[in-house]
Amino acid sequence: MPSNADIRPTRLEYLRTKKRIKIAKKGLKLLKLKRQALILEFFSISKASSRLRGELNAELIKGYQSIRMAEMIDGEMRLENEAMKIPQLKKLLITPKNVMGVKIPRLEGGRREESLTDYLLEIPVSISEAMKAFQEVHKIVLDVAEKETTLRKLLYEIDKTKRKANAIENVFIPRLESAVKFITFRLEEMERDTFAMLKTVKRKMEEREKNVEVEVIAN
Repeated sequence: MPSNADIRPTRLEYLRTKKRIKIAKKGLKLLKLKRQALILEFFSISKASSRLRGELNAELIKGYQSIRMAEMIDGEMRLENEAMKIPQLKKLLITPKNVMGVKIPRLEGGRREESLTDYLLEIPVSISEAMKAFQEVHKIVLDVAEKETTLRKLLYEIDKTKRKANAIENVFIPRLESAVKFITFRLEEMERDTFAMLKTVKRKMEEREKNVEVEVIAN
């Protein structure tokens, strides 16, 4: 922002600065609305993330209990052998999505190349139940990871938006308003100087006219 010495005290500059103030105030209002919307979105996703974490803990307990049960019924060796035969997961795909103007990575994929349905029918029920439990764990882990990443990015955007709004409200707009006051003061000062100069010119012209009249009468 230029200092007063760099500000041109003209009507045009006055109008330009007033227009900049108007635009800045409109931008400030939009930033505050955006921040409020981001905060609402943050708490909404935070609530969903908390719920998912509860589900994840419950599924993990269920999964580990299923594994212990499978080990007791079919033996640790059989469990390990069957685990080695499970179809491989697809490569995890990360694609961007837009949440309130913030780019968030969306986690996709991570499913099996082949369906487990037929495979699960061929193995003992205890091992089948353990595998199903950890399939659900895998799904929830991806959901939680996506939600937690979204929360971090939203928090960063909320802070960035707040800093921008504070800069506009506490620095940019006050400087523009100060510039308007300076231009107004200088224009009024120039107007007074011009008025005083015109009065002086008028007085001198009147004095000159009187002198001319006196000379004419004297002659």
